[in-house]
Amino acid sequence: MEKKECSNLHPQSMCPAFGGLRVLMRIDGVQVCLVADQGCAYGLTFVSHFYAARKSIVTPELMNVQISGGTMIDDVRKTIEEIALDPAVKFIPVVSTCVAETAGIAEELLPSKAGNADVLLVRLPAFQLRTHPEAKDVTVATLLNRFAGANREKKKKSLAILGEIFPVDAMTIGSILQKIGVESVIVLPGTSLEDYGEAGCVEACAVLHPFYERSAQFFEENGAKIVRGNPIGANGTGEWIRRVGEALDLDRELVAEVADEERRKVREAMSRFGALEGSVIVAGYEGNELPVVRLLLEAGLDVPYASTSIARMPLGEEDHKVLSALGTEIRYRKYLEEDMDAVMRYKPDLVIGTTSLDSFAKEQGIPAIYYTNNISARPLFFAAGAATVLGMISGLLARKDVFRSMKEYFMSPPKNPQPIHG
Repeated sequence: MEKKECSNLHPQSMCPAFGGLRVLMRIDGVQVCLVADQGCAYGLTFVSHFYAARKSIVTPELMNVQISGGTMIDDVRKTIEEIALDPAVKFIPVVSTCVAETAGIAEELLPSKAGNADVLLVRLPAFQLRTHPEAKDVTVATLLNRFAGANREKKKKSLAILGEIFPVDAMTIGSILQKIGVESVIVLPGTSLEDYGEAGCVEACAVLHPFYERSAQFFEENGAKIVRGNPIGANGTGEWIRRVGEALDLDRELVAEVADEERRKVREAMSRFGALEGSVIVAGYEGNELPVVRLLLEAGLDVPYASTSIARMPLGEEDHKVLSALGTEIRYRKYLEEDMDAVMRYKPDLVIGTTSLDSFAKEQGIPAIYYTNNISARPLFFAAGAATVLGMISGLLARKDVFRSMKEYFMSPPKNPQPIHG
């Protein structure tokens, strides 16, 4: 029998403008001007409230008459002027999406300032950017190029942390870096526009997520050293602290002491759950999936398959090599159909995936949870992150038989059905 070829129809990512809005709308004093058609404006207004920052976006509400009639740029400038009447607005990013005419807006036709606010064009067309994580990178790089400047005097022992992370992780990173002698830490993307300016002064940049290629390039070209990896798992934590110390030329003995201490704390946190057993598939679209897989493997779990929406990138090559050596099949730029096929091939005990994949897994009687809300919304780094993630997964694996029982219950025909009397 000839094998049926699988058609890949469902790439896994949200609109790239979603990622850019997450970065922009959390900046204090911001008011986004969205240049898009009404369909885009409707969908992105929803995510700007629900996911980003509970703020409204302002838009010229482009229809065919404005686009075809040639009045679009005048409408955009008028909207910017109206936004700038509010003295509380300090920054007006003009976000252009993938409508051909809006994506082609000439930046020189927009003002660089309006009232008290800086104005900056941020291009986020979906035909150029494949995923919303990469749109975060484009947005951060655009902000850095405008506000950080170049050839600024470096602050000694200063570090930029690059990656959208859980607030508790940011606090933990700050406290541990202080132990080894780091004197200044900036976390990007951040809520302060001033932080983007200060980022031009750092000595090094720790890139926590591999898709921040353009932003990392800005730091590198600006004379900052790049620190790869992240403090996830015992081995990753110790190595990351050592790399930061090396990049900033900190006291080697002190750095080694703190690295060993934090590595030990992570191992102790992992040991609370004993030797975890089970098979887990990880299939997200956040771009930070592979370090999470590394943590699960280090805890003793089997991860036969992992997928992500981003491309294979140099900043993530270390994770790729480690996972591949440990037997994990890795899929980049993944499609839903590929993830579904992996569920059927590997029959895991747990799926950590997208909503569509989770629904499919549950139909097979396999426990499944949404990656974004259950992994990205929790601490991941150091001992606290290991304890949080592994504690949740340990509990889910312990109840895997309940899911199978539920499937059997609902799939089984009723026994001795009783007639219903009116």
